[in-house]
Amino acid sequence: MRTALVIGTGLIGTSAALALAQRGVTVHLADHDPEQARTAAALGAGTDEPPEGPVDLAIVAAPPAHVAAVLADAMRRGVARGYLDVASVKGGPRRELEALGLDLSSYIGSHPMSGREKSGPLAATGDLFEGRPWVLTPTRDTDTEVLNLALELVSHCRAVPVVMDADAHDRAVALVSHMPHLVSSMVAARLEHAEEAAVRLCGQGIRDVTRIAASDPRMWIDILSANPGPVADLLTDVAADLEETVRALRALQSSDESKRREGTTGIEDVLRRGNAGQIRVPGKHGSAPRTYEVVAVLIDDQPGQLARIFADAGMAGVNIEDVRIEHATGQQAGLVQLMVEPKAAPVLTAALRERGWALRQ
Repeated sequence: MRTALVIGTGLIGTSAALALAQRGVTVHLADHDPEQARTAAALGAGTDEPPEGPVDLAIVAAPPAHVAAVLADAMRRGVARGYLDVASVKGGPRRELEALGLDLSSYIGSHPMSGREKSGPLAATGDLFEGRPWVLTPTRDTDTEVLNLALELVSHCRAVPVVMDADAHDRAVALVSHMPHLVSSMVAARLEHAEEAAVRLCGQGIRDVTRIAASDPRMWIDILSANPGPVADLLTDVAADLEETVRALRALQSSDESKRREGTTGIEDVLRRGNAGQIRVPGKHGSAPRTYEVVAVLIDDQPGQLARIFADAGMAGVNIEDVRIEHATGQQAGLVQLMVEPKAAPVLTAALRERGWALRQ
């Protein structure tokens, strides 16, 4: 691939353009808002000048509701040898293109499984997709050349290609992305009018659960409008679990011992099923999840503290597998949780203590 046209210079489009430009591809940028395309160009994502002729690959990064129309326009104008979209739903746009009577041999649907709570070109980074799954949904009509162009794009973005059926993809993202986003928003909504004294008690748990609720509602309306059925089906199951959980909690309030036992059984059931589901979430680099030991270090909120901890861990020959930070309420301090292999935990603990770090048991 030597040339590409990115149509839609939001977070995903600009991030893909940055990755391609960094690897020597000549990238042209287009957007319904010319100012946004100019911003992406100023960031080094390419040029907002139109290409002089057909490019190798046109990448449509428009909202799901507009993907088919944008693709159809580009295909009718013959702007590229191959066409690809990055919308978060795949079945709907493909069926819309089929209904328009277009030759889909030059088209392949795709979805990079990466993003941020922020949107727009200023939130874009060239490494946004690195190590992340990038779903491709070819059909029997897809030209081999177009599939190869898509695989080259994924390679340039250092993502991991995953081939799926379009409708299977939509059911999958409903489960792992769309439904969880709505549940996160519902939990976060409980905080909107909560007493300030209660909100000040927020810890890492509520931050984890509500993090994705910070995303742009307009973007998510577009996404959910394109995949409402599978999401509604999943929320129906969640609603049934909620009803059973509420019933169990009410039973725990009863003075009847047998009802309290029923309530305990009901709560234990949902918690154990949660354990069983959580275990299936892939671990580091997509491998099977592993159990790590946590070494907790108290730090001041000052420049260089994290760098010192990582440097000291490196000097001890310990690899940090993951890290979390809990900020203390009302204090310029925090707790850094370093996740390491179990056999490395005693080594790291001894090394950090020797270097003067305060550890929490």
